[in-house]
Amino acid sequence: MRLLVMLVPSGPFAVVVALGSAQTIAWASSYYLPAILAAPIARDLGLAPTYVFGALSAALVISGLLGPRVGHVIDTFGGRRLLAVSNLVFVAGLLLLSVAHGVALLIAAWVLLGIGMGMGLYEAAFATLARIYGANARRTITGITLIAGFASTVGWPLTTWLASEYGWRVACQVWAVIHISVALPFNLSLPRAVPLDQQPRPSTGAHQQSGRQDETFAMVLLAYMFAAVGFVSSGISAILPTMLVAFGATPAQALFAGTLVGPAQVGARLLEAGWLGRFHPLLSARLATLMNPIGVVALVAGGPFLASTFTVLYGAGNGIITIARGTLPLAIFGPVGFGKRVGMISLPGRATGAFAPLVLGLMVEHFGSNALWISALASISAFFALLLLRADQKP
Repeated sequence: MRLLVMLVPSGPFAVVVALGSAQTIAWASSYYLPAILAAPIARDLGLAPTYVFGALSAALVISGLLGPRVGHVIDTFGGRRLLAVSNLVFVAGLLLLSVAHGVALLIAAWVLLGIGMGMGLYEAAFATLARIYGANARRTITGITLIAGFASTVGWPLTTWLASEYGWRVACQVWAVIHISVALPFNLSLPRAVPLDQQPRPSTGAHQQSGRQDETFAMVLLAYMFAAVGFVSSGISAILPTMLVAFGATPAQALFAGTLVGPAQVGARLLEAGWLGRFHPLLSARLATLMNPIGVVALVAGGPFLASTFTVLYGAGNGIITIARGTLPLAIFGPVGFGKRVGMISLPGRATGAFAPLVLGLMVEHFGSNALWISALASISAFFALLLLRADQKP
């Protein structure tokens, strides 16, 4: 492990590769885990699958509550060590889950995974980059999401294969080993945080906080927007294969369509890193909120035949919104206090996202395709919230 840390260079590109790879592992082994393992875990423990999704919901609540505190710690000390500790927490949660034989250990395992998610997912990674690169962190934020956009593409097939060949318990243990052997060294390779008074000044065209729009009003709008899209993202991502099967797709078709989410996210993020990167992130965020409603219309109209179209549109919108979770607050408020501010803005989104897998799962089960119109309306309301935010934040 020490050798791997020493061999990793500390330039921006290396930071993006290291942190992006660690984020891929973190997402695949926590947030995306129940989509594949909920059924075998529930069957083995004699529970309904909703118990597993309920445990994920509790984990998301815990991670959201930790957000402001984690962000404050990163604002003060930087995020390298905290991200490394998150890998150890993930390992503990995964190993505990692998030996669970009842509800008590299942809940305890997801409590640990929730703590790991609060310490080690995107908000913590974005805040870490803001402490390293200041107001110029937009490109690195986009970069790590380009890599971590493959979390479902890599995670779902790998978890499926491990569970089918060796059982879900071994699948959890393998992910724990990957955290220790790969993700932990990558996080430890990150450079130390730059003192705030020594951070690089924003490059030409960057946006700084100007005070022209009331900060509280802007934070409320952003919090609502992320709450709405968080409901959509968490709900659909957690139940996507199951939901597509409910719409008539075969398990193979559902798995194939699900694997397109990652490439769609990456494709949209490449567009954000290129052409859209010349504009304020509000523009790309507004466009992104319209992707899910268009995809819902396509899925409802075409059924299983257009399942892949839905996942591509959903993935593209979700990919850009994920970047916006870091770039929008950075562009509007600046890097000072970024971690705590992002934690506060993300808290409502964590809350809605926590209950979304269970709520959308039950709605799809009882109401079929009509359930997706709720997600479309949530995305449209997020679009209108973004319309109220001003793009021009220059003094």
